[in-house]
Amino acid sequence: MKKLSLNLLALCLIFYACAQKESVRLVVRGDDMGYSHSGNLAIIQCYQEGIQQSIEVIVPSPWFPEAVRLLEENPGVDVGIHLALTSEWDNVKWRPLTECPGITDPDGYFYPMVRPNKNYPGQSILENDWKIEEVEREFRAQIELALKKIPRITHITGHMGCTGFDDKVKVLAEQLAKEYNLYIDLDRLGVSRANYAGPKGTSEEKIESFIKMLRELKPGTYIMVDHPGLNNAELQAISHIGYETVATDRQGVTDTWTSEKVKAAIKELGIEIISYADLKRESDALK
Repeated sequence: MKKLSLNLLALCLIFYACAQKESVRLVVRGDDMGYSHSGNLAIIQCYQEGIQQSIEVIVPSPWFPEAVRLLEENPGVDVGIHLALTSEWDNVKWRPLTECPGITDPDGYFYPMVRPNKNYPGQSILENDWKIEEVEREFRAQIELALKKIPRITHITGHMGCTGFDDKVKVLAEQLAKEYNLYIDLDRLGVSRANYAGPKGTSEEKIESFIKMLRELKPGTYIMVDHPGLNNAELQAISHIGYETVATDRQGVTDTWTSEKVKAAIKELGIEIISYADLKRESDALK
């Protein structure tokens, strides 16, 4: 019986590999849920009316409680923890869940940047006395609060590259993902990143460049990451130096991911929209 089970598993893996070679699969991932009310609404809209199937939540963010409620109301959407060690916006900030003075500014907020930035001199993690023990303590607190509030979480990602700015942090993030059963081996699954194939300054440009990207995808599995939002007074007040077009840029993402033209192109091309939850099941099967 054991030998039969192993043979069946081997056949399933062969079938999976062959299917991968013939089809295009796309994960559409909406990042940063929790940083604003408008971002929360747009991300849910892109799930309910659009093509987005995976959402990343920033646990220490100011609108996290609303995010929890909205996710409870939408139990079908896949959710990941967007581990955060930065608070990049000028007019809205968030603090860590734990005591970690090496990665916070004199007011107790996270620094705005991970790496040195000429617009924010001295205000990055790498320019200050960060400690791996503090990073681990904060990551654990974020993971445990997320799992407490949103038990169906499937995976971990890093906000602004905070899980990969140092080799020790990379190792830590992978260890924590495995410890909390949130690890997905994207490399072993052969997952690649997808991006707009052209200009993306306006909604119209984003839609056309997104469709062009879809048409250029070769058989395989891809992840497309962006940040839905609404062009309203709230997001017009959110920015940092070097990124002042947050409201129009993120409205364009919402317009693209809910676009009927985009949906029609996906159907025409036979592209399968999947989620991190699907990748998690496949990754677990390869253990």
